[in-house]
Amino acid sequence: MTYTKRQVKINHWPEKKDKEKEKYPKNRETIKLIILTLLLSFSICFLFLSLHFPFTTEFTVSLNRTCHHNFTVYVYDLPKEFNIGLLQNCRHLNIYTNMCPHVANNGLGQPLNRRRRTSWFGTHQFIAEMIFHARVENHPCRTYEPNNADIFYVPFYGGLYASSVFREQNLTKRDELAVRLVDYISGQRWWKRSNGHDHFLAIGRTAWDFMRSSDTDDFGANMLMQMPRVKNMSVLTVERQPWKGDNHFGIPYPSYFHPYTSAEMVTWQDKMRRVDRPNLFSFVGGPRKGLEKAAIRDELIKQCAESSHCELLKCENGGSRCHEPMTVLEVMARSRFCLQAPGDSFTRRSTFDAMLAGCIPVFFSPHTMYTQYLWYLPDDKRSYSVFMDEKNSTHIEQELLRISESEVVQMRETVIDLIPSLTYAHPNATNYDLPDAVDIALEELAKQAKDKVVVSL
Repeated sequence: MTYTKRQVKINHWPEKKDKEKEKYPKNRETIKLIILTLLLSFSICFLFLSLHFPFTTEFTVSLNRTCHHNFTVYVYDLPKEFNIGLLQNCRHLNIYTNMCPHVANNGLGQPLNRRRRTSWFGTHQFIAEMIFHARVENHPCRTYEPNNADIFYVPFYGGLYASSVFREQNLTKRDELAVRLVDYISGQRWWKRSNGHDHFLAIGRTAWDFMRSSDTDDFGANMLMQMPRVKNMSVLTVERQPWKGDNHFGIPYPSYFHPYTSAEMVTWQDKMRRVDRPNLFSFVGGPRKGLEKAAIRDELIKQCAESSHCELLKCENGGSRCHEPMTVLEVMARSRFCLQAPGDSFTRRSTFDAMLAGCIPVFFSPHTMYTQYLWYLPDDKRSYSVFMDEKNSTHIEQELLRISESEVVQMRETVIDLIPSLTYAHPNATNYDLPDAVDIALEELAKQAKDKVVVSL
């Protein structure tokens, strides 16, 4: 098999269209007549909608669907200061980024095509808690009767709050919202049923941001996950602590695709099976500070740049093309293997972008994937990924060329089959019956809660 670098445009990305020329009648009387007709039509439509479809202040649309799972989930109606109230200060929810565009559309962010309904959004990597909330609000297995619930969801936007106070020097102030949340929820009647063991949080940042263990061990984190009552709960996070996070469970980083229907997902999977992949491997990323991170990143960038079989999208500060979702996915869709070095922490959102593009991930740390997302992945790691230790990571191209064509095809098929379970469906999805990232998490949480009840008996 021969690999050559080629820039291949894929016909499924959202395309820009020329604006159509609009023609307006020039006669003033005609214009007046048209305006009056439109106003009358809008008034009649508004009256009809007001009578038959009352407007709601809920931030998602309630859909009548049947629960096909063996569980029910209750969603706490928290005081707004713990979730949507934080969005009023969206410009300051992150010390590096104005989050206002990213919290739009229930956390999906800005649509990549503004001219029509789309399933593609510029979704921020640390926004899973908002999407999870919106999905559970509309979940067919949601119950409004706590007495019937198997699990209890506490929709705290802890990640958004944490990132807004990273630089707060007063540790008491940095922790105060988390402390109030735990005091509030542990005082509820249904907490006392199992002392919180059937309760869970979903957080859109890494566990490290909530595990400050002392007043001297300060890297901007708060103490949410160190609180004894929270340790009774299950905490879903995009990166768990591999050694001490017994109650931490990894959930996927959100990528850019949030389908409304199963048909959209199946169509996407079929396209990823058929797309031409001229490059053996690719790397999307930039250098990092710190001895260990810098070493592996620098080595990957060097090897990719020197290889005629690798496509490099180097991420720099400023106007980097790495912030263009479709540019990133195009690079990955042109590649058979995607290198996934640890990022600022063990995990990377890029891993999920790569798998969405049907690209087989190559890992250099077991904690980038294998110890994180156990609910979502096959037991056989070699069926969907490649792992390279320090020895074979010095000759990446040669190692990848050793993998036979038949093995590559089989691994890619496994990756493509995993896409639905690693994806967050649109909160208002209809005719969507493929288990997504939220469905799988709720199913696993319910199993754990039931197992705990059996043990206690």
